[in-house]
Amino acid sequence: MTSDPARQERLRELNLGLVFREVLAAEGPVSRTELAAATGLTRPTITRIVEELLAGRLVTETGTTLDGRAGRPRMGLTLSRSGPAGLGLDIRSDGLAACVVDLAGKVRHLVFAPLTDTDAPAVLERLGRMASEAADAAAAEGLTVVTATLAVPGPVDGGIVRTAPALGWRDVDAGGLLDAALSGLGLATAVDSEANLAARGELHATGADRSLNHFGRTATHFIYVSGGLDIGAGLVMDGRLMRGARGWGGQLGHVTVDPEGKPCRCGSRGCLQTYASLPALLGGEAVPPGASPESVILGRADAGRPETLAALDAAASALGVALANVCNLLGVDTVFLGGSFALMDSWLAAGVRAELEQRVLFADWAPVTVRPATIGPDAAAIGAALAVVDRISADPAAWIAANR
Repeated sequence: MTSDPARQERLRELNLGLVFREVLAAEGPVSRTELAAATGLTRPTITRIVEELLAGRLVTETGTTLDGRAGRPRMGLTLSRSGPAGLGLDIRSDGLAACVVDLAGKVRHLVFAPLTDTDAPAVLERLGRMASEAADAAAAEGLTVVTATLAVPGPVDGGIVRTAPALGWRDVDAGGLLDAALSGLGLATAVDSEANLAARGELHATGADRSLNHFGRTATHFIYVSGGLDIGAGLVMDGRLMRGARGWGGQLGHVTVDPEGKPCRCGSRGCLQTYASLPALLGGEAVPPGASPESVILGRADAGRPETLAALDAAASALGVALANVCNLLGVDTVFLGGSFALMDSWLAAGVRAELEQRVLFADWAPVTVRPATIGPDAAAIGAALAVVDRISADPAAWIAANR
């Protein structure tokens, strides 16, 4: 009786993915013996798979590791620093960003450019040039950029940005424009909301995604609030990013905090955006050339300008009210203040915390933690670049086959 070659090949692909994800999930170098114990695969199978992963530049050998047996150090395996890499592109309040990360999630290249025009074709054309320069810089370090993901301040349907009020975009085919801008690079592309991608970056930075593997270790619940051109939120439950029915969830900036409040650019009234966004904190005043909105707001606050201090207090209160509703509904126990809010944490966190303590039902027994995001304003660009980890971990055999 002969075995089915197709079935054998599929089994090989599944086992290869299983072993690679085990290396991905490890907090440090892992030995072949540990991989065999964790996956249940035989040592000869592990040896063959590891050789494939090494040849495909997905893992590398690094020093020695103890596998739990006294006096028996073994060669450790860890993620490659010279294999596939991801490119993240971000549209933020003070400019554009391009970021390259390797499989380990380490930032290898990060550059910025001013946002001088919000016209979609012009923005994507500029990002295309930045992407090309970033890919060249990565290649000089032995990396191969294979994915490019764009972070935008608004809900995305496929590659269509349905609305991004802060940019004046509505039903913009950002995916098509991105493909055209990167046509010479041969990259897999995607578009997502910057809040979702920032939460993805925070998930990696806190270690949750590396410890949550196929064995289901570690559960994490948090909301990542991104301040900037718009106010978005990335929601993580049980260590996984939640996107909603069509991926349109997380539009925290358009949660109503006062039904009779100020008109919002989205067409509604009393949105959180009208109280806590950068334009609201600036009070309609222009930002001097060469300065960022955040630096202007913080400078005015440090100087004790009454209107700026009052605006920050109002923003913190409104943000706390909106977040209390999220916490009561979903039981989230941690709030990360990200994007522009990470820079203004010292002016916002106390006010947000006070509202949560007053309004969250379970606050007396389990206070909600409020803290600045681990990676600050670069979270969306880094989270976008981390798409390469998701792509390669989903099918490492495909990468290896394509790069033989």
